[in-house]
Amino acid sequence: MPRLHFVHPDGSAQAVEAEPGESVMTVATQQQVAGIVGECGGCCSCATCHIYVDSPWFEALAAPDEMEVMMLEAAVEPTAHSRLCCQITVADDLDGMVLRIPAGQL
Repeated sequence: MPRLHFVHPDGSAQAVEAEPGESVMTVATQQQVAGIVGECGGCCSCATCHIYVDSPWFEALAAPDEMEVMMLEAAVEPTAHSRLCCQITVADDLDGMVLRIPAGQL
C-alpha cells in the first residue's frame, strides 16, 4: 500500500497509507490531515486541497488540466509545484510521495 508524507508548515510530518485509485484529497481528509479541507468534495472547484508536491514526484505526475490550472490561480500562495490533491490519484508508483501544506491554508 503506498505511503504518502504530508509536511505541515511547522516542519512536522504525517505519513498515511493510501489505497491505489483513491484521490490524495480523499486520503488526506479521511486521515484528518490539517490544512486539507476538500470543501467541494473533489470536483476541482474550490482549491481547499492545495498542496506543494516535492520533486521528483511533481515531475512524475500528469500535467494539470485547464480547470485545475484555473483553480490554482485562486489558491493560497501558489508556486510552480502547486497542485490540487483532489486531482492526484494514488498509485503504487507514488509510494513515498512528499506533499507540503501551504502555511496560509491552515
